[in-house]
Amino acid sequence: MTKHVIVIGAGIVGVSAAIWLRRLGQDVTVVDRDGPGMGTSFGNAGLLAACAMVPVTTPGLITKAPKMLFDRDAPLFLRWSYLPKLAPWLVRYLMHANDKDTRRIASDLTEITADTVDQHFALTEGLAARSYLRKSDYVFAYSDWAEFEKDRYTWDLRRDHGFVPTLIEGPEVHEFDPSFGPKISCLAVVKDHGFVTDPGSYVAALAQDFQNMGGKIVKATVEDIDTQSGPVPKVITSLGPLEADSVVLASGAWSKSLMTRLGLNVPLESERGYHIVMKNATGGPRAPSMISSGKFVATPMQMGLRCAGIVELGGLDAGPSEAPFGLLRRKIAEAFPQLEFDHEETWMGHRPATTDSLPLIGQIRQTGVFTAFGHQHVGLTAGPKTGRLVAGLIAGQPTNQNLTPFSPHRFGS
Repeated sequence: MTKHVIVIGAGIVGVSAAIWLRRLGQDVTVVDRDGPGMGTSFGNAGLLAACAMVPVTTPGLITKAPKMLFDRDAPLFLRWSYLPKLAPWLVRYLMHANDKDTRRIASDLTEITADTVDQHFALTEGLAARSYLRKSDYVFAYSDWAEFEKDRYTWDLRRDHGFVPTLIEGPEVHEFDPSFGPKISCLAVVKDHGFVTDPGSYVAALAQDFQNMGGKIVKATVEDIDTQSGPVPKVITSLGPLEADSVVLASGAWSKSLMTRLGLNVPLESERGYHIVMKNATGGPRAPSMISSGKFVATPMQMGLRCAGIVELGGLDAGPSEAPFGLLRRKIAEAFPQLEFDHEETWMGHRPATTDSLPLIGQIRQTGVFTAFGHQHVGLTAGPKTGRLVAGLIAGQPTNQNLTPFSPHRFGS
């Protein structure tokens, strides 16, 4: 049965949902205030991070975080003026920094991240956007074996879920990739990953493919979702109301206010991420590489070397801080001393972070409104699968996956 579905948000999750809905025969309109691929999807590391199921909230974070905030070389930042507003979310977030919750969250996240490469290739089957995808290793770069051992808990969790690295030490590091400098002497290489050569253009190309399939894109601001005044939900936009049989809410960190209007108080904050692109770079890594000392990923892209990561807690409204860029520059120079480039471009964006590090995937009551947001670090990674799952729910296709951990009702009213 054909339905009219409105997808709110034209990032990787929303566009993926729209494409799968069209393939399932639905009439689909995507609504976004900025246009496809212009938000968080524009600025990520481009990594298809199959093994990125371990949350930030690992055991010991509560004692480590305060020290990191006062260390200029630690990849955690806080806008102190935002702390009073952040505090309730932060307390609930840190409550998950224990072994039991970490293992549960990692297991749940694995369900939507582990097959990311296959999901991206399935999404782009027969589409022009396929040209932006590459299969690759994922390299974790450490100063030495002792630094790798500090991540033993995380690597044991990855190993439990099937991700076993190949370890490279000493002179073999330079043989594997001569771009690494002398301060990198230990690599953990994980096979069967991938990356996107230009994330913003990739999402824009997916949106164009969606339009070529008969889908519609409307540039407007969504102000409300009305589920009370009629038998089907109505999306209230800056261009007027739009009626739909079903709605997909995939507007990332900006989804909280709409959820509040729908009667659900979701503990959602912006985990602000930063990137620097070294334009037309030479002397960078041959595969996406996580630089452990700075917790950022260096990815070779069409426009140059993009180095993206960092965690800053500071809300949606404040502009970028300079300190995260300074940290990135210092760590990039240490890791890749032979790097040369024409000039740099900087960016800051907003990752949607829930207190339990899991996205919201499912229907809100029986309203016809489906959530698809809150992916924190794994939006690009899990976007195609999330979109596919939500499309299946709307089209009445059964899923063999337990979506209870991702329920939009798990935080209460």
